[in-house]
Amino acid sequence: MKARTLKKDKVNIITMGCSKNLVDSEVLLTQLKGNGINAHHESNADDNNIIIINTCGFIDNAKQESIDTILQYVDAKEQGLVDKVYVTGCLSQRYKDDLEKEIPQVDAFFGTRDLPAILKKFKADYKHELVGERLLTHSAHYAYMKISEGCDRPCSFCAIPLMRGGHVSRPIEELVKEAQHKAAQGTKELLLIAQDSTYYGLDLYKKRNLAELLRQLSAVEGIDWIRLHYAYPTGFPMDVIEVMRERSNICNYLDIPLQHGSTDVLKAMRRGTTREKQEKLIHDIREMIPEIAIRTTLIAGHPGEGEKEFQEMVDFVERMKFERLGVFTYSHEENTHAHTMDDVLSQEEKQARANHLMEVQEQISYDLNQEKIGKTFKVLIDKKEGGHFVGRTEFDSVEVDNEVLIDAAKHYCRVGDFVQARITDATEFDLYGELIEG
Repeated sequence: MKARTLKKDKVNIITMGCSKNLVDSEVLLTQLKGNGINAHHESNADDNNIIIINTCGFIDNAKQESIDTILQYVDAKEQGLVDKVYVTGCLSQRYKDDLEKEIPQVDAFFGTRDLPAILKKFKADYKHELVGERLLTHSAHYAYMKISEGCDRPCSFCAIPLMRGGHVSRPIEELVKEAQHKAAQGTKELLLIAQDSTYYGLDLYKKRNLAELLRQLSAVEGIDWIRLHYAYPTGFPMDVIEVMRERSNICNYLDIPLQHGSTDVLKAMRRGTTREKQEKLIHDIREMIPEIAIRTTLIAGHPGEGEKEFQEMVDFVERMKFERLGVFTYSHEENTHAHTMDDVLSQEEKQARANHLMEVQEQISYDLNQEKIGKTFKVLIDKKEGGHFVGRTEFDSVEVDNEVLIDAAKHYCRVGDFVQARITDATEFDLYGELIEG
């Protein structure tokens, strides 16, 4: 049987996991297309003959989903529906040897920093002139921007350093160039992401330089919103909040994963902080920007979390009244420090604790949203869904936070536009608004 020529190949990239993986897939897509290769992201077409799966290896559920996806496409390969299956990303980085033994039908496994090696499989070159350019896999009005890769933190529960390596910052000038490209393509909102955004610059500039990065990005014409994610709390650089206060296009929004509300558990987690220090940090940030929306994440069921420590976390949530909160159950990850500790709680108990925290948060969120009724906000329209146009205020990030629903039978909005909306009603996690004309 005659081998297919490269021109006939059609590549489909499948992305699992977080926004950082999505950025990696977008960079890969850009490089493949820049080399003249017919590549798509999560295409529904049935004529893709080469599949690249960008996997997640963060916690058990994510790992299982990635493995199931690999098996699905390996099965398609055995049926002759696809020619090649390549696997990259976090799961592949962490378990490459095991995966090669267990799923030998995969044509090649790559790690998280193996982009040139993937391109080599397509006889393609890494094009340096495309650095800063990226084809988006979603609406162009917002874009994730990865400001650094990897992490140097020793958190007990986290396997990210095993998969992503040590912290490496991207130079400010490269990020500014990327922001300029995005603005030229119609991007209005940049969502800054990293494994640890507050560590930014220590390797390149010998100091925490996130504030300077924010200043330079905020000067890029056409970028209306800049949103900061994954800001590690220990050693938090307060000059970031000063810049946020000074620059109108930096959203009054901060995603700061605190992980727990008990000092004893924070110590077991090796977070380098205490509940008191975390509370003071949140207090100081809110004092500087009273209207700021703070998103955090917590972990229920980490080793060492008894009833007392869990209650301390509940009390912490009730006191802090976070505008946004996500809760994960602890996942016992091999080769992490916490894996040496006894994981004594059942998954059912961990989930019950997570559910209890979210019930507490629902009431807090409901009360805070009720206060918004009658107020007018600038809203970025993301999509039309059902009978509503769906948008967000500056206090809400894509997919994880509150949405503003505008009745499409009464109002017309264009996706990617900003509108002024008066809030008419609110639930725990949604706001309902009507347009203010003019």
